[in-house]
Amino acid sequence: MSASPKSLLRRAIELAVAVTPWLVSMYTLYWLEYGEIWSTDTPHRGKTSVAILAVGMLTTFLLHSFLVKRGRR
Repeated sequence: MSASPKSLLRRAIELAVAVTPWLVSMYTLYWLEYGEIWSTDTPHRGKTSVAILAVGMLTTFLLHSFLVKRGRR
């Protein structure tokens, strides 16, 4: 049986909301590079990049898990 359009729209919105923290972290890295805020000589650049991405991905995972769990009730 196919899902209703309302259900599909809700799932799409929840997915968009869940992915937003990861996209923000990716844009933050882009902005830091494009705006020449940091260069390859910046100390701890690699660790900071990993931390920014990890926070974005962890937040996305937790938010998606919460939305899926809430939707099953």
